[in-house]
Amino acid sequence: MSERILVINPNSDTACTAGIATAIAPLTAPGLPRFDVVTLAEGPPAIKTWRDWFSVAEPLCRMVEREEAAAYVIACVSDPAVDLLRTVTARPVFGPFRSAVATALTRGERFGVIAFVEASKARQRKVLQSMGVEARLAASEALDLPMSALTDPEAPRLRLAEVAKNLVAQGAETVVLGCAGMAGHRAYVEDACGVPVIEPCQAAASQALLAVITAR
Repeated sequence: MSERILVINPNSDTACTAGIATAIAPLTAPGLPRFDVVTLAEGPPAIKTWRDWFSVAEPLCRMVEREEAAAYVIACVSDPAVDLLRTVTARPVFGPFRSAVATALTRGERFGVIAFVEASKARQRKVLQSMGVEARLAASEALDLPMSALTDPEAPRLRLAEVAKNLVAQGAETVVLGCAGMAGHRAYVEDACGVPVIEPCQAAASQALLAVITAR
């Protein structure tokens, strides 16, 4: 078995992939499995719609079947194809939204989500229902910004701070960043809103790392 964790960005935006790699870089250390962060070239520029979400399922299956790893992280915060991928590999498969919600609930009773676009909410609601934690969602609010704006180091920050503060005002004790494109803004948003902010790819990578280490 390869001592690596494969982190797959299922959209084709390489700036988003670079942001994911930067976000999980603090989890690397000698003696630990390495993270390989890759882009699904066949993926859409961003996963905005259900059609985008379903379109990456088969390419992701082919990549997981082709690329041996100790665990897989599907680095989109709508968790596309995670249940399906668990049928094509015996290795653990982690969805960032599931991982982030689980992490958020260790930090507070209620959480809020900064969604990528309005259409993201329905996909994320399905995940919350499957986890049995929909009642713990204080609020979800969409940014509705393009991926190119999210991955810019400065452009989305005022809007991110505004939305995070709105979520806290509605009772959120933790905030989940609802798109991998937001990865570079976690610390800024946390400083702005005053509650713990969860970056989902970090959460999924952490859980994948623990799964691999404890299986040794």
